[in-house]
Amino acid sequence: MPRTKSTATLCEALPGEHEHGSDATRPGTVTPHARSPSPSAPRHGHWRRRILRLVLISAAAVLLGWLAKTQLSPVPAANLITAPAMLGNIEESVVATGTLKPVKLIAVGAQVSGRITALKVAVGQKVRAGDLIAEIDALTKENDLRSAQATLDNVRAQRDEKVANLARNQATLARQKLTFAQNASSRADYDSAEADVKATQAQIAQLDAQIVEAEVSVSTAKVNLGYTRITAPIDATVLAVSVQEGQTVNATQSAPTLVVLGDLDTMTIRAQISEADVVKVRPGQQVYFTILGEPERRLHASLRSIEPAPESVKTDSSFSTDSASTSSSSSSSTSSEAIYYNGVFDVPNADGHLRTYMTAEVHILLREARNVLTVPAAALSGPEADGAFKVRVIRSDGAVASRPVKVGLDNKINAEIRDGLQPGERVVIGETEAAPTKTMAGPPPGGM
Repeated sequence: MPRTKSTATLCEALPGEHEHGSDATRPGTVTPHARSPSPSAPRHGHWRRRILRLVLISAAAVLLGWLAKTQLSPVPAANLITAPAMLGNIEESVVATGTLKPVKLIAVGAQVSGRITALKVAVGQKVRAGDLIAEIDALTKENDLRSAQATLDNVRAQRDEKVANLARNQATLARQKLTFAQNASSRADYDSAEADVKATQAQIAQLDAQIVEAEVSVSTAKVNLGYTRITAPIDATVLAVSVQEGQTVNATQSAPTLVVLGDLDTMTIRAQISEADVVKVRPGQQVYFTILGEPERRLHASLRSIEPAPESVKTDSSFSTDSASTSSSSSSSTSSEAIYYNGVFDVPNADGHLRTYMTAEVHILLREARNVLTVPAAALSGPEADGAFKVRVIRSDGAVASRPVKVGLDNKINAEIRDGLQPGERVVIGETEAAPTKTMAGPPPGGM
């Protein structure tokens, strides 16, 4: 029995030998007839231990690989917002808001009072210079002209009379001169005849001045009569009509506006440039603008001029004779308001596509770069002490790496990359917030 127990223990320690050799050929082995009722239990336990060791070794290898990757590799691009580096155009510009107006905008008024007897135009109608716009009752002006003409004719008749008297007085003087030389008349008669000639000449000169005055009155009356016919001063389009036929206008104090004309073939844009940006712009710089109805369509022009003072100069209190309190209140209100200077430029409008008083978003170009590599400005970090910038790049394995780049033009929206990136590489421009963990709610009280 002791020998059998030791042999069985050896078989449990060396199961391989038991499997590869027969029981009959090995000395000291127990025959199947002598084994316990469950001889296979130790062998099955041995295989379970071997499988468990293999599983533990594999799990340890996976854990070590994960730790090496997470501790030694860069942070993966999880929860990151990225954008590709791509070729494009970039510009630095001053943005301003402007208003479109016709290059010539004229309010046509009436210079005489009276009832409008005819209105010859309508809104949107094109007129040529000299075309009749409206007529005002001309009867009183015609009478004024006739009266002035009659006065002129009267003065001219008086002059003709004095001319005849002058001829007679000159003849009398000639006779007196002859008889006085022959001592046939007195000196008094000669002096009287000479005085009559000079008086008549003076009267004629006076009448000449009256004729000039009468001619001016006639000319004024003709002009006033012409004012009853209102004509277009330029080739333009009727933008507004302020009166109706049959309406009476009063031009005693100020000229009432009848119609507004505008030359729509060329539009003028007055862009309001802030005082912070006006120092950056110069006449001659390139400009483009868009209108609200077509934000994708750019219209190009060149900056013509920059007005030297803002619009508020027209209401400056220094032009007023009011008290100092008015000046102080005006200056305090002015200081609290933003200051804008008008940049003026023209744009052709032969097709009439642009309308009066449209709002324009104006961009005055300061610098631009075309067909260059660009990234969003949010991708840049820096500058460093040496002026260098860096970006975070998504590598091909999905990891994030920091890389120095050389930056060119930067308009705070996009930036030009002159060195350090290739087209198509993705850069990090931000991070997203991690999604909150969702918890599953338990069943309601009482079960389903």
